[in-house]
Amino acid sequence: MRELSLHILDLVENSLTAGADRIAVRVEESTATDRLSIWVHDNGKGMPEEKIRHIEDPFVTTRETRRVGLGLSLLAAAARRCDGDLSVTAQPGQGTTVRADFRSSHVDLAPMGDIAATIGMVLLANPDVDFTYTHRVDEKDITLNTRELNSELGGRALSDPVVIHHLTVAIRRSLKNLTSGTTNGSSPQEDPYGKTDL
Repeated sequence: MRELSLHILDLVENSLTAGADRIAVRVEESTATDRLSIWVHDNGKGMPEEKIRHIEDPFVTTRETRRVGLGLSLLAAAARRCDGDLSVTAQPGQGTTVRADFRSSHVDLAPMGDIAATIGMVLLANPDVDFTYTHRVDEKDITLNTRELNSELGGRALSDPVVIHHLTVAIRRSLKNLTSGTTNGSSPQEDPYGKTDL
């Protein structure tokens, strides 16, 4: 995969396939440690220890729709190529946490890609999932929580394309501010020049 956002999308799809209705995505970037970390945590059906031991084998998959699962093996290869690693913790019936770490300055590190569009697509397709997205750069972060968003939408559906468009634009703007150092942990639905019109 050419972008890290596509790896995140693949992990979220794994969570949904596992029956999760609560999914948390967290991205952390640290200039001090030269590290980029991605976590995806869910409350899905988890997996047994035997599957975890063979998690990078593309012919070992929990999916029933196909017999090959390349996502985790590709993510592990991408992380190790950038002086990082992949870890998976899971228990049957108790969810799964996947963490991938990378050296931020590594020449082979894939770009993040359009993470705002990825999050927007996930929300549009899965409006009933309790979804949280947090992106932290050094000491500043943004957080999107669908439970809070739903309470603020005043009856509009989170799956409304107009709502998704505004959220996607707001996430892009917040990430740009975050990486340029001009935001201070503002919520993605907030614009420093006024609240985004939802």
